[in-house]
Amino acid sequence: MEDFMKTWFITGTSKGFGRIWAETALQRGDQVAATARNVDTLSELNNKYGNKVLTLELNVNNKAAVSSAVEQAYDKFGRLDVVVNNAGYGQFGAIEELSEQEVRDQIETNLFGALWVTQAVLPILRKQKSGHILQVSSIGGVTAFAGIGMYHASKWGLEGFSQALSQEVRDLGIKVTLIEPVGYSTDWGGPSAKHAKTIPTYDKIREARESMRGRNKPGVPEATGPVILKLVDMEKPPLRIFFGRAANGRIHAEYEKRLNEWDKYNDLSIEAHGE
Repeated sequence: MEDFMKTWFITGTSKGFGRIWAETALQRGDQVAATARNVDTLSELNNKYGNKVLTLELNVNNKAAVSSAVEQAYDKFGRLDVVVNNAGYGQFGAIEELSEQEVRDQIETNLFGALWVTQAVLPILRKQKSGHILQVSSIGGVTAFAGIGMYHASKWGLEGFSQALSQEVRDLGIKVTLIEPVGYSTDWGGPSAKHAKTIPTYDKIREARESMRGRNKPGVPEATGPVILKLVDMEKPPLRIFFGRAANGRIHAEYEKRLNEWDKYNDLSIEAHGE
């Protein structure tokens, strides 16, 4: 287990997981570069933790701004040990309902934003021959539900490039972990969410989604703080980890369905191969 003081770079620290993890790291004596679209939301961190924290205004959609923020963090602290791509939001809407701009904005933030940060920190981590990149995905990164298809597209993309990345950097001393939360009592589905203009045809989907809410008790966001510290202190962390009680059973059922379907039509798969 690694026990030295770590330096973190975390996006989306104004609230939710990003804020909790920033405070958790700072409380144990680590250093944190905390970013948010509105830097005023981070003033409390400055007041409380002083020189241990660097607060930066950052819109992860801006690649040049991402590079600048990473450079400022490295200039101040001299190293980066944990990089957390947490910035993102949920875009609600059936596929037909989504506007081009809503689609582009969702992918720009959730997928490209994480990519820009990842690309910006890799030269530093390679030079150090160490570092741990935490990609905040979702249970929606390994399965999908009606009504949030573009959110899933962004997270499935994140999962894909991160799995490839983990193979590219594993011999360079760099670790990659995808964190896949299930439902938590954050405002992901509330003020932070965006909603497409609705088409009445899809109202039944929304009604079904609403009826599912409350069936599983949401997780407590603050409970993830101690777990995130255990994760970054691991010598050999997992590539993927669920956060939340209900995820494991759900995904077992989902993957059993997939395997059964692939097996059922395997004769066609073989036929399609040709000679």
